[in-house]
Amino acid sequence: MTPREAIKTVFERMNEEIIGQERVIERFIMAMLADGNILVEGLPGLAKTKAVHAMAEAIDAKFSRIQFTPDLEPSDVLGEEILYEENGKKAFKFHPGPIFGNIILADEINRAPAKVQSAMLEAMEEKQVTVAGVTHKLPRLFVVLATQNPLEQKGTYPLPEAQKDRFLMHVKIDYVNMESEYKMIQKILLNEKKNKKEWERIPQDMVFAARDEVTKVKISEEMGKYIVELVFATRYPMRYSKQLGVMIEVGVSPRGSLALTKCAQVHAWMRGRQEVTTKDIQAVIHDVFRHRLLKSEHTKFSGIHNDEIIDIIIQQVPAPAPERFIRPSEVNKREPKPSEVKHS
Repeated sequence: MTPREAIKTVFERMNEEIIGQERVIERFIMAMLADGNILVEGLPGLAKTKAVHAMAEAIDAKFSRIQFTPDLEPSDVLGEEILYEENGKKAFKFHPGPIFGNIILADEINRAPAKVQSAMLEAMEEKQVTVAGVTHKLPRLFVVLATQNPLEQKGTYPLPEAQKDRFLMHVKIDYVNMESEYKMIQKILLNEKKNKKEWERIPQDMVFAARDEVTKVKISEEMGKYIVELVFATRYPMRYSKQLGVMIEVGVSPRGSLALTKCAQVHAWMRGRQEVTTKDIQAVIHDVFRHRLLKSEHTKFSGIHNDEIIDIIIQQVPAPAPERFIRPSEVNKREPKPSEVKHS
């Protein structure tokens, strides 16, 4: 099995479990291949948690779930030094917490207080944690898939900008269409009569091999400059239009430039391309920029969403190729899904 075949298998298995959410599933896999973390926002009951479970079941990886609550302590996440007695001698030993897994479900991450959020920063950025002055490395395969509910804000703690910036992407999940909803009902009825399939799990080495292939996807000087200009349009919006200058308070950080580059490479690789195109960049820019843009007070009052601002940015920044502005929904229609790409 090649790395491309392995990732395609993961995609197909997840889609069997989660019907009608192909785009969200693709973003989960993209985050894993880009060695990044992802924040998923959506209403209750939209299979956010189930999608993470489906990924963990498809890959030979340790799954950990952390249910974030207001009374959660950093030690509940990272682990702690525990006093043991052995052969009459007492000594402290580190007892690792649930963060020491491969695929981490951070459920309702915005329900934990600031001290827990701070504890997550080192883990998400440096793939290590420090407890009692001792640094402990996290596994090589380490992905935080965090969820939050946009409706219930009582008893929640808004994520600090520093932590949001450490998420590779901020993905929004919505209701499926009527056909997919009916398939979900059929699947539930069928599962009452049939046992669940048992699959051989994809080894982690295949994920690492796929990551190596992704890094070889070329980004031309033209595309690299296009990425940088998209980022700079958020930092110096008045250079591009007065409309953007009024809308944006703070632009995208350098992490955003790197995230857009990585995601564009993964997007191209998953479609069998060896070089990033304008389509790849435009297909992922909303998920990369969405949580990194800070709107002005005027924009908040006007009810304008970050996605609309990103649309304007793409329209204002000249694309390298003579291509019109393509909305994400149109890209998805025109582009093949990862499962449709032929093996190389």
